[in-house]
Amino acid sequence: MCGNNMSVPLLADAVTVSGAERETAAVIFLHGLGDTGHSWADALSAIRLPYVKYICPHAPRIPVTLNMKMVMPSWFDLMGLTPDAPEDEAGIKKAAENIKAIIEHEIKNGIPPNRIILGGFSQGGALSLYTALTCQHQLAGIVALSCWLPLHKAFPQAANNGVNKDIAILQCHGEMDPMIPVRFGALTAEKLKSVVTPTKVQFKTYPGVMHSSCPQEMMAVKEFIEKLLPRI
Repeated sequence: MCGNNMSVPLLADAVTVSGAERETAAVIFLHGLGDTGHSWADALSAIRLPYVKYICPHAPRIPVTLNMKMVMPSWFDLMGLTPDAPEDEAGIKKAAENIKAIIEHEIKNGIPPNRIILGGFSQGGALSLYTALTCQHQLAGIVALSCWLPLHKAFPQAANNGVNKDIAILQCHGEMDPMIPVRFGALTAEKLKSVVTPTKVQFKTYPGVMHSSCPQEMMAVKEFIEKLLPRI
């Protein structure tokens, strides 16, 4: 494996689950607020495909307005969790550039963009949506769990020349989510249908599930990855 990880800050200490055979695809997955890449690396290991590399970077530690300026792992600052809350536009754009640097690194190392899925949970899912939709490369798909589309008023115009107009999106949400209500997820799904081909957006909800994942959701994620990243 060539390429210098040190030139991509988030890759230097990211948790990487390597393939058991030649890697022909990659899944980059972003954790939620206050978490690290370790928990999702474990969850993805349970549904892994042997030819796929899973990369789970850690967010930098920054003060978060929503949590009384406490310093914690966060991809960007959060002021609120409602559709009309003010947003950290500069932070969101900077975070997206850092994730795009990981994508570029994988492409340089031989994994084509159409064999890369970007995903995440909660704030990480939000960043994965924003990053993929503004990416200059045509990616395979997006896994968006319990999340929203940041800077949603900028879309569809912000989508980079429609490069990812046909990207497949799997959006999942717990119906009892107290943090990011499922209604917010449904509004996000509707918004996404104005940005990409509407039939490419799947929105699945899970009864009784709060702000977390569940085995059924992880099976849906596994099927989505298998379908978009078949063995070659």
